[in-house]
Amino acid sequence: MDAKKLEHFRSLLLSQLPQHNEHIREDQAAALELSDDGVKDSSDLSMMDLNKELALRLGERESQMVADIDQALLRIKERSYGNCGRCSRQIDERRLDALPTARYCANCQAAIEAATGNDETSTL
Repeated sequence: MDAKKLEHFRSLLLSQLPQHNEHIREDQAAALELSDDGVKDSSDLSMMDLNKELALRLGERESQMVADIDQALLRIKERSYGNCGRCSRQIDERRLDALPTARYCANCQAAIEAATGNDETSTL
């Protein structure tokens, strides 16, 4: 991939970082806010626990996105960005535009998901 395209994806990734970091802070604040709101009823406590768990999971998901962006930026620095981590072929630029943190080409990603039988644990 040429330097101009690498810079485009680098800028795209860097522009996404502040947004994800802000979401992490918001999710953590929401989880802390739910920790003690004076609720005493058992059904209210159950609902509060469920909401807290949801806020924490959203924070974990955002943290994973930040880690994925950091890994993509490292691949750009190492000049391996845009190459599939499994077959080493070039990842289609349309895929990278849609998902700039993608580590695998669409074919390899489909094969990985088929082998694990789990679409939820994406290794994009």
